[in-house]
Amino acid sequence: MTRPARGTRAAHAPGDARAVGQVVLAALGFSLISIFTIIATRRGTPLTMLLAARYVVAAVALLPALGWLTRHPMSHGRLWPLFLVGAIGQATVAILSLSALAFIPAATLVFLFYTFPAWVTLISAARGLERLDRRKLVALGVSLAGLGLLVGLPGAASIHPTGVVLALSASVAYAIYIPVMGHLQRDVDASFTTLLVATGCAAIFLAASLVRGEFSLALDKTSWGAIVAVGLFCTAAAFRLFLSGLAVLGPVRTSIVCTVEPLFAAVLAAVILDQPITPPVVAGGALILAAVVGLQLGSAPGPATGSRR
Repeated sequence: MTRPARGTRAAHAPGDARAVGQVVLAALGFSLISIFTIIATRRGTPLTMLLAARYVVAAVALLPALGWLTRHPMSHGRLWPLFLVGAIGQATVAILSLSALAFIPAATLVFLFYTFPAWVTLISAARGLERLDRRKLVALGVSLAGLGLLVGLPGAASIHPTGVVLALSASVAYAIYIPVMGHLQRDVDASFTTLLVATGCAAIFLAASLVRGEFSLALDKTSWGAIVAVGLFCTAAAFRLFLSGLAVLGPVRTSIVCTVEPLFAAVLAAVILDQPITPPVVAGGALILAAVVGLQLGSAPGPATGSRR
């Protein structure tokens, strides 16, 4: 969910260990999104229905954030763009990334999605907002090398191209979405922003499920369990844990800690879904994570905002 800007703290400030633990738990929650999605869709739950129910559960859990709006009234000129852009952007990232699960394993999806820091760097350079120095070019090259290993070399068995396109499209969409939301949500409480995004996404996916004739409350217990888990733990709770850790660690160190997410996804997919962790996935994922850490370590602290899938 939404990640707001927060200040930095001294490297060894009290509470750092607890903050790291909170971010790690948040990353664990985010990594389970793909796992619970696969569990529910394997039981016959349409993706649009799953996403609609997920965001309804998250929005209900975040209703206390309405208190912020009472204390800090917003003009319609600020409220509606934040609501619409936040919801449409989040829905786009969610449907692209989770649709890829029909074609590629969960671990591969998360590693491909984690190329978004490279896309952010390239987009910023193209807009003249950031210079591509040697360190960034090396990091981008390493990321592309890891991507090549994940996708498969020419002549070797490769993963489904549709899944690759969907995952990378989600990553690029997220890279565009982050700075836009960062601008729109300035001075707005993060919990309230997330409530707006969750409510908008719920409306979008409820409408989509009705139009496609996929709306149904007659889901089995396993599907409902997965939906409640992804709404409460992977969306609302993980978001709150992330915010608590971010307030202490700052955006740079928090982003570095979050690189455990793909590793969690790979291990959980192997344990829960029996999806094998192949050598190319390990090697490609390691290169992508190395590139992400390299880009983050050399970045100056600054605003960090965005939404999870």
